[in-house]
Amino acid sequence: MPFVKVKDGAEIFYKDQGKGQPVLFCHGWPLSGDAWEPSIVHMAKHGFRAVAHDRRSHGRSSQTWDGNDMDTYADDLNTLIEHLDLRDIILVGHSTGGGEAAHYVGRHGSGRVAGVVLVGAVPPRMVKSEKYPKGLDLSAMDGIRKGVFDDRAQFYEDLSLPFFGYNREGAKVSVGARKDFWRQGMLGGLKGQLDCIHEFSEVDYGPDLEKIDVPFLWIHGTDDQIVPIDAAARTGIHMVKSGDKELKEYEGAPHGLVVTHQDRFNDDLLAFAKKIAK
Repeated sequence: MPFVKVKDGAEIFYKDQGKGQPVLFCHGWPLSGDAWEPSIVHMAKHGFRAVAHDRRSHGRSSQTWDGNDMDTYADDLNTLIEHLDLRDIILVGHSTGGGEAAHYVGRHGSGRVAGVVLVGAVPPRMVKSEKYPKGLDLSAMDGIRKGVFDDRAQFYEDLSLPFFGYNREGAKVSVGARKDFWRQGMLGGLKGQLDCIHEFSEVDYGPDLEKIDVPFLWIHGTDDQIVPIDAAARTGIHMVKSGDKELKEYEGAPHGLVVTHQDRFNDDLLAFAKKIAK
């Protein structure tokens, strides 16, 4: 399996399929690059090179004690980009991966990036502060930390319900999607996943959004129970400096809309990619 070794010796797993302009996918917590499989196939079938990695301490990548922070995630991503010599990247990030994508641009610039797509993404900041009054209470994150530490397997099984909106009346529940969410979550390491809770909730990605100067698309579900749209997309879109930016709201869609609204999302991603194709 393909791995790239980063500066501290950790090995980052990645998949690389198709040929053409690269689309680089950053996954959400606590998942892996497998979360993007249908989109990888869709983009590769339509003439793009689709790349997805497992963030350190997630999926098949090294489970490290140190380095489970957004600066290191962005540096790991930069090492992968340089290793594969990716240029004119369409950078796509879901949830925590949205923070990773934004922070990559904020930390390493947009020289290799042609466009950015955030999906149900955590920027600018999930936890409430004076600067971000629409955020969630820190106690909610403390509850996540306790649930993950005390009984991670049960916590991830329970989390899959609101993640996909399966707890809503009339929802068509996919048992398979819930099992796959659990499978991906349990592949990762406990220490790294606990550390990552701070990174997706308490880091301020506002300065990173302000540095995005390439075509930009934000997709977010209006019924996202994990990353509420008011605190995220509806706030963050105004911070992006790009003159070519758009927010697409999926009415009634949950956090896991990449799965529940798979065809619509893939069509929107492909249309954006074709619009900015090099």
